[in-house]
Amino acid sequence: MYGDPALPPDFVSLPYVNPDAPTGGRIVTAEVGSFDSLNPFVRKGSTPWQLRFFLGESFMGRSLDEPFSLYGVLAESVETGPDREWVEFTLREGAAFSDGSPVTIEDVMWSYETLGTVGHPRYLGFWTKVDSMEQTGERSVRFTFNVEDRELALLAGMRPILKKAQWDGVDFAETTTEIVPITSAPYMIDDFEPGRFVSLRRNPDYWGNDVPFRRGTNNIDEVRLEFFGDETAAFEAFKVGEVNSNREFNVARWESQYNFPAIQNGDVVLSVLPHQRPSGMTGFVMNTRRDQFSDWRVRDAMLHAFNFEFINEAMTGSQQPRITSYWSNSPLGMSDGPAEGRVRELLSPFAESLLPGAMDGYSLPMGDGTERNRAGTAMALEQMEAAGWTIQDGQMKNASGDPFTFEILLDQGASENQAIIDMYVESLARIGVTPTVTVADSAQFKERTDQYDFDMTYYRRGLSLSPGNEQYNYYGSEDADTPGGRNLMGIKSSAVDAMIGRLLTSESQDDFVAAVKALDRVLTTGRYVIPIYQWNISRLAHAKELKYPEYIPVFGDWPGWQPDVWWYEE
Repeated sequence: MYGDPALPPDFVSLPYVNPDAPTGGRIVTAEVGSFDSLNPFVRKGSTPWQLRFFLGESFMGRSLDEPFSLYGVLAESVETGPDREWVEFTLREGAAFSDGSPVTIEDVMWSYETLGTVGHPRYLGFWTKVDSMEQTGERSVRFTFNVEDRELALLAGMRPILKKAQWDGVDFAETTTEIVPITSAPYMIDDFEPGRFVSLRRNPDYWGNDVPFRRGTNNIDEVRLEFFGDETAAFEAFKVGEVNSNREFNVARWESQYNFPAIQNGDVVLSVLPHQRPSGMTGFVMNTRRDQFSDWRVRDAMLHAFNFEFINEAMTGSQQPRITSYWSNSPLGMSDGPAEGRVRELLSPFAESLLPGAMDGYSLPMGDGTERNRAGTAMALEQMEAAGWTIQDGQMKNASGDPFTFEILLDQGASENQAIIDMYVESLARIGVTPTVTVADSAQFKERTDQYDFDMTYYRRGLSLSPGNEQYNYYGSEDADTPGGRNLMGIKSSAVDAMIGRLLTSESQDDFVAAVKALDRVLTTGRYVIPIYQWNISRLAHAKELKYPEYIPVFGDWPGWQPDVWWYEE
């Protein structure tokens, strides 16, 4: 994105892989929930999230050891205009799908147009910025853009290439488990049972084994996803050996329950791996489309009522630090105190519309660690009163006597979230608020969140050191009400839109960092999410046969990293 890639043109393999890793074995993970689709490229249905990383080979691949650098996979070469106003890719000779047929420019152009028009919302924004797509040679295609956006040349290289002939006569947007995608990637779906498991097999005839970006990756013969109804069943399956790799998010469970026989006899190994990713945002999001949460003072009251210090002690023994902003734990996070320098310059035109704290400094409310949290409760009552709500006959009501209440929507399998919400509900009772807690199965949960049919729900958004166009999908005004989008809080802010635009058009690293820091301030002070704790390390329990390289990349726990560079060795 900025400067030169870290690796030279003649690099042999990525720095964080073992280029001599053996192939074979299997990795089995436990997934909570269900699925009814194998097409990860459309909005319809519930699909195992891992599939889009396994099935979508693209022109370029992203290095997990650099903020944003791409290297050729399907692309033999890439060329851009002087201002990245266009980008041209040339296909490698020999690139093929899993059925043996060659990848063609016809497949490429069909894939881009189909994904950009009827695909998942994550693909739609890019396509609207493509002015033209034209074949420029037998194995080359050029994309010309209609806006100034230096990231588009990179995004163009990261779109999955699908086989056009497989979808002839089929409604691409409506497919479920009836069609198993043919892929040009190293893995293909070998077997599945809806709602129970998906088995991916390494393609022994994969065309790209000698491509430098792929050398030393995708070493495991079978990647199997087993699905369970809840976290307890998933953990029990791991304990008895039905699953051989488990990532643990609950510190208390990691310290108290990872002492079963397979660990004691050495069959299962405990690994703690660091990473340098931003915290992202994990917590409970408030839907500003709903009247209850359209007033920022009400959202602020909800933050004060959330007794994080007490909850963190109960859930993790106070061992997990709290998320303090969207890019906390990274150089892109908002700084303490007032906005200064370039950040202040960027925010100043929007100062009158920004919420308190954006310009002068803001930090999340802190409780005293006790269950009653008197100071937080008092501030919550004060903010509710400022928004027109007071305690009447023991209930929070407005001037008309209508009670303040809302629904908290949770996914059935997430028992930890339910435990947190149980404590939160007790805290809310102290300010006269009694929410309704609804637990939905995975399909219902996805359908309702896709339609923004919730008041408050669990929210998790992973963020990187190179935020770009995806930020419009996360927080932009234009698609805030588009079903299936990712702007769950319903933000419609000219300041947010402007900061995203600035980070996309910055030509220097300093300006880019300032734009992200400014965006972080606007989002955090918007009080849209009640943050919980962050995971600055990855806790992995796995079969002793599953090995990983000594060198851990910057994005060491990025989705797909484990089966991507790990290997199985007796």
